[in-house]
Amino acid sequence: MTPPVYRFAPSPNGLLHLGHAYCALLNRDLAEASHGRLLLRIDDVDLERCRPEFAAAIEEDCTWLGLNYEHPVRHQQHHLDQYSKALSRLRDMGLAYPAFLSRSEVTQFVAQTGHRHDWPRDPDGSPHYPSHDRELDAEERDARLASGEPHAIRLAMNRAIAAAGPLSWQEFQRDDKGQITSQTIDPSAWGDVLLAGRSITASYHLAVVIDDELQGVTNVVRGLDLKAATSVHRLLQKLLGLREPHYHHHRLILDVEGRKLSKTDGDKGIAALRARGW
Repeated sequence: MTPPVYRFAPSPNGLLHLGHAYCALLNRDLAEASHGRLLLRIDDVDLERCRPEFAAAIEEDCTWLGLNYEHPVRHQQHHLDQYSKALSRLRDMGLAYPAFLSRSEVTQFVAQTGHRHDWPRDPDGSPHYPSHDRELDAEERDARLASGEPHAIRLAMNRAIAAAGPLSWQEFQRDDKGQITSQTIDPSAWGDVLLAGRSITASYHLAVVIDDELQGVTNVVRGLDLKAATSVHRLLQKLLGLREPHYHHHRLILDVEGRKLSKTDGDKGIAALRARGW
C-alpha cells in the first residue's frame, strides 16, 4: 500500500508564527501516525512579495520544530513552466480569458455602478470581476493583446462549472474514528477567480493544485481560513484531470482579540519566541 503524503507549504513573504507551527506539527504528527511521508514546499510563485531570506528562515524554523521533511525542498519559482502549461490547457478549453482591469480598477468600476454595497463578493471580500472582458469579441481582445495592454488571466467560472459537472471533496476529521465526510460545493461564490496576475505566472489556486499533483500529495492539512478556497481547487483538479486528495481544515490560533495571526506580528514569530528561550 502506498504511504500517504502530507505537506507543509508556507509562503516566504514573512516570518512563520505560532499558527504556522501548529499546522506544521499537525502535518508531522499525522504523517508519523500513518507511516506516511512529510514534504516541505516553499510557495514562492509571487516573485515580487517572496524573499529568499524568508525562505531560508522557514527551513531553519522547521528544522528547529523537529520536522523530518524530505529533500530536496520544492520551490515554486523553479517550476513556473509547469503552471504555464496548465494555464495554456485551460485557455485551449475556452475556460480562461485575459482580464484587463486591475484590482483597483475593479473596485472603482463597482463604485461607479452605484452597487458597491450589493455587488457580489468572493469569500475573501473582494468584488467579483465584471463581465466585460469575458464577453469581448475575439477581434477586440486580440487587438488589445497585440498592443501589449497589461492583463491578468481569469477563469470563466460559469463555463468551468458546466464543464466540470458536480463537485465535492472528502474532508476527514481528527476524531477516534477518523471520520471522512463528503462536502458538496459550489465554487461560483468566487466569481471569475484569478489564475495568473499581471506579474505573477500563476495564482495560488492554480499553482497549489499543480504542485500537489506532481508531488503525489494525498492529504492536504491546512487552516480553516483556506477551506472556502477548496471549492476552487477541486474545480481546477476536475478540469485538469488531477487526483483528488483528502482534506482536513484545522482551527486557527487567534490573538487575544480573536484575530488570526499575521506574519506582520513579529513578536509572535517562531524565531522571536526561540530567541526569548522557547
